[in-house]
Formats: sequence, structure tokens, C-alpha cells
Amino acid sequence: MVHAIRKYTYSAMARPITLDDLYARPGFLLRRAHQIAVGIFVDECAPYRLTPPQHSTLIVIGHCPGIDQAALARAVGFDRATIGHVVEGLEARGLLRRQNSQADKRRKMLVLTAQGRSLMRRAASAIERTSDRLLEPLNASDRRTFVGFLLQLAGELNESSRSPVIAPAVGEPRRGRVSGASRNAA
Repeated sequence: MVHAIRKYTYSAMARPITLDDLYARPGFLLRRAHQIAVGIFVDECAPYRLTPPQHSTLIVIGHCPGIDQAALARAVGFDRATIGHVVEGLEARGLLRRQNSQADKRRKMLVLTAQGRSLMRRAASAIERTSDRLLEPLNASDRRTFVGFLLQLAGELNESSRSPVIAPAVGEPRRGRVSGASRNAA
């Protein structure tokens, strides 16, 4: 009898989830937005054979020469195994190199090669077009607000990630750090 009451109460309170419900869920929309962002990136960067993880990796190494692989993984929010594959591929293409640390021979430091720096310069306009295309449906004010909300979301929920982003301590000052995004970024 109790089981029947619970079942009745649950079914009376819950309504079937519709497709509109699914398509309006934040997680679904974020996943779709990510798929769209990757599609645009791949389209724009096809001539350079760059993926978003490779691009992020090259940016961090370019700004933090000598970073080790573990710190790089934290800086881009990937696990160490995934970043290991990304680094191997970029090294095979001659875009970065690993070198022994003078302080700790077991530690491998990562640096961009001249070829890696050249690729990043050549791909810069494609990267800019990627962002422009992704934000194109929004007016200028909405773009700033949207990016501010993304910074807030990523910053405040960073620790909920399987691989939280921890910006490296070396290199140029960073604006809009994910690990320290302000609540008032919008």
C-alpha cells in the first residue's frame, strides 16, 4: 500500500519531460554550444591542422616557456594523460620541444620551437575569426554580458570540474583567469 501511494504521489507530481524541456536545459545548451564552437574552430583552423586543445597548449607554453606537463595540464583543464597525447602530437610536428630542467633532471620543460611560434602567428587571424563567428548572433553589449557570464560560471564552478583550471604562476599577467574569475565579470 505504501509503495502504491509513493508511486501515485510521484506520478501525480511529475510530468513527462518534453523535448522543449531537454532543449532548454543549461547542460544541453552548453554541450551544443561547445560542439558549435569546436566546429567553427576546426573550420577556421583547418589549414593549420590545429584543434582547440592544441591551440590552448601552444598558447600556455608560449606565455610560460619552461612549464612542465603537469602544470600545463592544470592550466588548460585537461588530465595528464590527455595533455600527454596533445604534447606528443605537437612535438612530432616540430611545434614544441621537451628539454630537461637544470634544477631537476627528471622534470621535462616545454618550450615552443620557432616553427610553433610561426604557426601561432599565422593562425592568429583564424582564431580571431573563430571568436567573431561564435559571437556573431549577439550584439556588442550582449557579447560582453555573455562572456562575462561564462567567466562567472567557469570561475565559480571551476572546482566542480574533473580537471579544474589552475593558471600557471609564471609568464605574462593573465586577464579573465578561469580559476579566479570575478563574480562581477559581467
